[in-house]
Amino acid sequence: MSEHVNKNSMLQDDLPFSYRLIRPANASGECLFALHGSGVDETTLVPLAKQIAPRAVLVAARGRIRQEGGFRWFERITPTSFDQSSIRMETAAFAQFTTEAARRHGLDLGRAAFIGYSNGANLVSTLMLLHPGLVRQAALLRAMPVLDDTPASDLAGTRVLVIAGAADQTYGPFAPALVTLLSGRGAAVDARIVASGHEFGDADAAIARQWLGATPSKA
Repeated sequence: MSEHVNKNSMLQDDLPFSYRLIRPANASGECLFALHGSGVDETTLVPLAKQIAPRAVLVAARGRIRQEGGFRWFERITPTSFDQSSIRMETAAFAQFTTEAARRHGLDLGRAAFIGYSNGANLVSTLMLLHPGLVRQAALLRAMPVLDDTPASDLAGTRVLVIAGAADQTYGPFAPALVTLLSGRGAAVDARIVASGHEFGDADAAIARQWLGATPSKA
């Protein structure tokens, strides 16, 4: 990482979620919220986020639920079933975090995008469904539906990219249901499949970067 990134990327604990704020020297005015997968921390998604939007102000947040030496976003029961009260509690807290982070750091949520991977992508999807209007653009990598009772949210005007792994035997089979769910709520969904398992890589970055640049983020 360059010097200006190092200087601005110390872990901050002044909001409900710990996070790192990375502001490029040539920042474009856009911002990107990055939500990591299970059992790791906020640093794991930084390289991918910088590939996708190198000039965006990056907010790399950390989940609050501890798991195997790392963190996750809400409690799970099995790999594909989740504690519903934990989902709703943590999603509400992250909605508050998002608005407070934007206000504190002068970020324009109208020009913001959210990228989530695995458990982080699931949190972004619940953020859209439970707090409609907050997320305008979201890239969901290796995601699945997690809410047992899904509200009839209006997601018109929301752009969503869903990237599934062709060999992801855990989450891959659930990706079509997530696409159907979000499309049915009015979101403009672009569904892709990459030749990988549950892990993410350069193919995801290339697709997400092209998708994010396809339409002005303020639209």
